[in-house]
Parts: sequence; C-alpha cells; structure tokens
Amino acid sequence: MKFFIDTANLQQIEEAQALGVLDGVTTNPSLMAKEGITGRNNILKHYVDICNIVEGDVSAEVIATDFENMVKEGEELAELHEQIVVKVPMIKDGIKAIKYFTDKGIRTNCTLVFSAGQALLAAKAGAAYVSPFIGRLDDISTDGLNLIAEIRQIYDNYDFSTEILAASVRHTMHVIECAKIGADVMTGPLSSITGLLKHPLTDIGLEKFLEDYKKGNS
Repeated sequence: MKFFIDTANLQQIEEAQALGVLDGVTTNPSLMAKEGITGRNNILKHYVDICNIVEGDVSAEVIATDFENMVKEGEELAELHEQIVVKVPMIKDGIKAIKYFTDKGIRTNCTLVFSAGQALLAAKAGAAYVSPFIGRLDDISTDGLNLIAEIRQIYDNYDFSTEILAASVRHTMHVIECAKIGADVMTGPLSSITGLLKHPLTDIGLEKFLEDYKKGNS
C-alpha cells in the first residue's frame, strides 16, 4: 500500500519523507490557500517545490471545469515536473479530459469520486488513479469503506490498471481498513501516518526496558 500525504505544507511533507515511508503527495487549491499560497505562478512554483522533496507522484489539480481549459491547465501542470499527476474532477468534461490526457501519455487522478459507477468511468477513460472520498461519505452517514470494496471488486473483475487512492482519510483506522480491503494508495494528513506508530504497550514496554537497563548499569 502506498502512503501519500494530503497537504501543501512543506514542513509536514519533509517530516513524512524523513520517515522513509512516503510514496507521494496530493494537494488541492484549498490546501494551497491554507498555507497562504495564492496566485497562479506561486502555486505552480509550490508544486515544483513539493516534487523536489518527494520521490513519488504529486497530484496537482486543475481549477477549470470545462474541457478546453482543463486540457490547457493540465498540460501546463504536466510540464512542470515528471512526477506531476494531473488531478481532474469527476464530471462529464473531466472524463473527456482524462481520456485526452491518457492518449497524450499524461497521467491523471480522477478526484471527487463518490460512487462505484464514477470509478468505473474513470478507469475506462484511463485514469492512473481514482480518488474516492471515504471521509466525506462517512460524514453523511454513508459507509466510505464499502465504496473502496466495491471499486476493488470491479477493478479486479476487469483487470483495470487504475489505482484506488483512498482519499479524505481521517484517522489511522481508515488506513488499516483500507489496507485490509485492498486500496492501492491512501492519502491523509500527517497524523494518519504517524498515528500508526503509537501503541500504549509499546510505550510501556520501552519504559520498562530502559528502567531495567538503568538498574543493571547503576
């Protein structure tokens, strides 16, 4: 399972990279704005800065919602760095754009996916990744993890190469459950990754080891 971090914060990306388990980054205009990154040129530069930190894929989102401008923005993003994956919304023109990019050899991430049917269309169009938002489904009392399972079954039935990128991951149990179901990738905040380190018995055991060591060397 690949671990992506969902942020535009360079310090958090560096921290996740330093763990040695980071495989990529996803971000969006909202996360950019949260870090005070505004203006097209600044946003484009920030994507390059992210690519220079990580070794894996970096999803960069188009703002346009019409085919012509999605293509224009996507081609500009793809030219920034070889690690860039163009993030395209799950709408009619988005599917058309994904097919266009696929034919041009540009990898895409179909975002804002909330149903198995949407995921099927994205795979048919050739998306490299499909991003079902499990946390947002949970927010409206719908089982986000069940969507991952449905997409996994469909993709396995027809041997689609599109990777399932579990997005809107909120906590460590989301990560564990997605891994059990067979999501190819998870993306979430730094806390969803570092939270996997924590267990009270580990802390208690380490404290006991150190205590015994001090007794034996006092």
